[in-house]
Amino acid sequence: MKKTKVILSAVLSLSLMLGVAPTFAAPQTQAPAAQSAQKQLQVLDQGKWAEKTHDAVQKMIDQYGVKSPNYKADKKPYAVFDWDNTSIMHDTQEALFIYQINHLAFKLTPEEFAKVLVMNVPKGPFAAEYKTEDGKAITLENVAADINSDYKFLYENYKGFKGKKSLEEVTQTDKFIDFRTKMYFLYEAINGSHGSDVGYPWVLYFLINMSVDEIQTLAEASNDYGLGDSIRKINYTSPKSLSGKSGVISVTYTSGLRLSPEIANLMNTLRSNGIDVYVVSASMEEVVEVFATNPKYGYNIPKENVIGMQLEKDAKGIVQPVYKKDWFQTVYDGKPEVIKAEIAKKHGGNGPVLVAGDSNGDYEMMTQFPDTKIVLILNRLKGGTIGEASKLAVEDMKKQDPKFVLQGRDENTGMWIPTESTIKVGSTKAELLPSK
Repeated sequence: MKKTKVILSAVLSLSLMLGVAPTFAAPQTQAPAAQSAQKQLQVLDQGKWAEKTHDAVQKMIDQYGVKSPNYKADKKPYAVFDWDNTSIMHDTQEALFIYQINHLAFKLTPEEFAKVLVMNVPKGPFAAEYKTEDGKAITLENVAADINSDYKFLYENYKGFKGKKSLEEVTQTDKFIDFRTKMYFLYEAINGSHGSDVGYPWVLYFLINMSVDEIQTLAEASNDYGLGDSIRKINYTSPKSLSGKSGVISVTYTSGLRLSPEIANLMNTLRSNGIDVYVVSASMEEVVEVFATNPKYGYNIPKENVIGMQLEKDAKGIVQPVYKKDWFQTVYDGKPEVIKAEIAKKHGGNGPVLVAGDSNGDYEMMTQFPDTKIVLILNRLKGGTIGEASKLAVEDMKKQDPKFVLQGRDENTGMWIPTESTIKVGSTKAELLPSK
């Protein structure tokens, strides 16, 4: 015993001389496998979460992840995320559409383009708010005629098609300025007048004649461009010299894309705790895959867990101008339908424990599953059904165990802010619910 004390004293003295604290093996209270499992469990970073929202989500993870005594590995709990304006700031499909326009990234002859331009869009005038600069109604036929004339000129002159002019040269022409303005106006007018059932598939048809690899290469270029672009409102007005059949038109959109580190961390934390993660998006499945699965963006979603809109492909894998037969339109009721058909059956028929979204198109998947414990709403100060869900979240802020929770962000930067309120683009004021 005396000899042992001398040895310990010598070790301690040597350690102090070297400035190193001595270490001694402690008795193991857990098996090595159990210790390893505990180390792998990730806790949700505080980041820029609203405090109550963060705590509610973390509590759900603790209650239903692998820590739970009722956890069943063969019926793993799972979470479902919308993508656009939920998992990222802004819309990857819209950004790609604008990128296509600005870079003339189409594989369509003028004849093919003319068919796609009006595909499945009702004829006649658009809703009352979609007017010319001098207040006149605009019809599909008239704006399509102007766009087709512009595209034919660009097709004959741009060296990426059949011409000799560079992209820089051709985009300086009035024909291109008219084309750009009226194309994006048409996207807004179709969605605003006829709804997403028409507008969401319509924008996908401009990717036809491309392979999946070509589409995904284009989507990655668009993503990277958008992430580097500033967030700002951009106004386009068509040239008076080319008023054409539809007249002079103006349209405004907000530029830029941003990653959401808090969502990426949440996805990784859920997986670490044994909760599977899926994305159900109203954008094209292959386009969302680029953002969701590419390691450089940090979300790390398995490809098979990304679900979105789909077009038919031919035998060579080339995308066709036809929506995939018997496939879901993944918006509104289509979202819970595809969850039941493609996801729940892998999880014992159960619904998601967490659903995250930002818009009216997400409301049905937020509210149709009794298994859902947390509904995370990215607060965009919207009305409609998502506005009603946001009001429920405000009421739930008073509860110890809320089901609906809000998360705010500063839309001027695209970054989250640690509150349930949001700051709109062009404003400095944070609002909890939309002002009347």
